[in-house]
Amino acid sequence: MKSKTNPMLLIDFYKAVHAEMLPKNITKSVSYFTPRMSRVKRWDKVVMFGLQGFIKTYLIDYFNEEFFDKPFKEIIYEYKRIMDASLGEDAYKIDKIESLHKLGYLPIEIVALPEGTIVPMHVPMFGITNTHKDFAWLPQSLESLISAEMWHPMLAATVGMTYRDIVNHYYDLTCDDYIPRSKAIGAFDFRGEECLESAVKAGAGWCLSFLNTATVPTIPYLENNYFCDCTKEPVAYGSPSTEHSVMCSNYAVDGDEITLLRRLLTEIYPNTSFSAVLDSYDYWNVIDNILPQLKTEIMNHNGCMLMRGDSGDCVEVVTKTVFKLWEEFGGTVNSKGYKVLDPHVKAIYGDSITVQRCEEIYKILMENGFACSNVALGVGSFSFQCIEEDEELKPFTRDTFSSCIKATYCEIDGKPTPIFKNPKDGGFKKSQKGCCRVYTRCDGSIYYEDELTWKQATDYEKRGNMLIPVFKDGELLKEQSLKEVRDRLHGGEF
Repeated sequence: MKSKTNPMLLIDFYKAVHAEMLPKNITKSVSYFTPRMSRVKRWDKVVMFGLQGFIKTYLIDYFNEEFFDKPFKEIIYEYKRIMDASLGEDAYKIDKIESLHKLGYLPIEIVALPEGTIVPMHVPMFGITNTHKDFAWLPQSLESLISAEMWHPMLAATVGMTYRDIVNHYYDLTCDDYIPRSKAIGAFDFRGEECLESAVKAGAGWCLSFLNTATVPTIPYLENNYFCDCTKEPVAYGSPSTEHSVMCSNYAVDGDEITLLRRLLTEIYPNTSFSAVLDSYDYWNVIDNILPQLKTEIMNHNGCMLMRGDSGDCVEVVTKTVFKLWEEFGGTVNSKGYKVLDPHVKAIYGDSITVQRCEEIYKILMENGFACSNVALGVGSFSFQCIEEDEELKPFTRDTFSSCIKATYCEIDGKPTPIFKNPKDGGFKKSQKGCCRVYTRCDGSIYYEDELTWKQATDYEKRGNMLIPVFKDGELLKEQSLKEVRDRLHGGEF
């Protein structure tokens, strides 16, 4: 099998030459990852998530397997081959790569906020420094890789939290308190994400707030990186559902739609809930004319049949479906005075549910006297990758929160030296100065203090810094479980 890319090549080209440009006799450098501003009015905070997965995947497994465990000559040859041909053999020095390989481990320490923390703009989420005086160049050399891997899971976790806040608000108003919120909305974004890895990490961020996802590989990712086991605890759930290929191929054979629906209810899933996409031809014909013919089978079904629209105005389709199902199948009124459909039927819309549409659907249901738990909603790749605001589509990128890693402190021959950037016209690009501590005030809000030395910032007994060591010299120091992260994000109310 062909080897993966040498991890020291997972850089922007200019990172290969900065070691020689740094001050002479530099023995330590410190950089912080910080969301500097939000381009979305709705968000002024971001969820801290994904660092542990990055550390395990790259700083431990990848570096060990593709760098430290590989023969010295192989590593150096591959690095020089690429750099000599593409950057120029006189533009960089190879000795730093040779020294790192001979050292045998990654001389890096990372201090970080606990995952699941909701972090305001300008507050550093984690810091990175070298632990060996000869490798002060290394923290910033890792910037490109860290940035590329970290912004997306954080954004996905923030998207999930946003939908969960909407669910919590409307469920508080219209649903019995025992109705679970974690299954109200599902993610159906896999096929529309940038690539497999993006889909997996987006799914992981989503699963901090909800259990339902269509992205199966999110489960092993969370198990491998966040100390959980889907056979022993709720990690993520899928659900049986038809798709158009199923509906259309059966229609081609049967000449109708009722035959398959009856078979689903009585033969294929007699004891299992499932959803059926019903708009391959005429959605409202199925709702108005075919379902009444199947009422006996539906009411005798040991499960729930979810009626899924997949075209038209999703707000109208899903709310109108609830009203029609109530007319045909009835239901009960809950403790808060809202109608709840008979448990054998429900409405579902599998994607297209933006933040605005989600709120609109719940509001219409509530105004018409229906509990919001009568619908299951789905968030597709559109809502994972952009948001509509002020009649403008704002795509999600690293710059959504202007997340970046900036050097703020160094030591020259052991002497503390704060560094910073403050562009005259830079605005949000002003960096911290010196080392930082993050703390909570009496009201629970999170702030940071800078202009500290590394020694001061890591005096945990005296200063109570929330940025605590999580990785050092190739080893994970603190492993956080999925349950811990969920509980922290949702105050124990996942």
